[in-house]
Amino acid sequence: MNPYETDKLVSEYLLFHYGEPREVLPWDFGPASALNYAVRCVSECVEVASLPQNARALDLGCAVGRSTFELARHCTEVIGIDYSHRFIDVAAALAGHGTFPYERTDEGALTTRLIAKVPADIARDRTSFEHGDAQRLRETLGSFDVVLAANLIDRLNDPSGFLARLPALIKSGGQLVLTSPYTWLEEFTPRENWLGGFSADCLPRTTLDGLRAALSAHFDLMQTKDLPFLIREHARKFQWSVAQASIWRRK
Repeated sequence: MNPYETDKLVSEYLLFHYGEPREVLPWDFGPASALNYAVRCVSECVEVASLPQNARALDLGCAVGRSTFELARHCTEVIGIDYSHRFIDVAAALAGHGTFPYERTDEGALTTRLIAKVPADIARDRTSFEHGDAQRLRETLGSFDVVLAANLIDRLNDPSGFLARLPALIKSGGQLVLTSPYTWLEEFTPRENWLGGFSADCLPRTTLDGLRAALSAHFDLMQTKDLPFLIREHARKFQWSVAQASIWRRK
């Protein structure tokens, strides 16, 4: 079974996207700078001031939708797409009702009932969610002023094929934001399809090297930045990671 269809992952991602700081991290000594990752993928990476009126945005690998809603602060239409049916069902319910109840795992079978909430100042009717494969996107999507793909590329079977589709999706002058901790695993991506994380001609090839090679004909790399994030499994176990965000401008 796809792990992203399980109750466990749905609950973890709802907490990851919507949890209040104390709901996620009860320890004062914890890495608080890693909280609110889905929000920071937009607030720290999208150049809002350069967006046109009636901007369109696409959130690929949107999971349970927080970044999609954050993009709706600045864009009049935002489409969120994810391969997980469960994630999309939850995101669509949040768009419709603004809230969604879930259970946070605390210890063993002990849980706490929480409610994910879309901030009240976000226009939820600007968003729509659909199930889809980022590597086989429907041809009728149109073009966008912003495309965000957060923590997606190292979970694709063919990341190069995905990147090749992006120029047609983004308007001239539009923004592309890619974030990833570059956790290449053969269970998701055959080794011959990795963008980086290996040696070539006796030199290390990083994923950013691979992104430059794939995108530079159509995009200018504007900047990179480190984005820490924290996923809580239970009260005493967390995944602390540091994604690299690369921010691109369509030529």
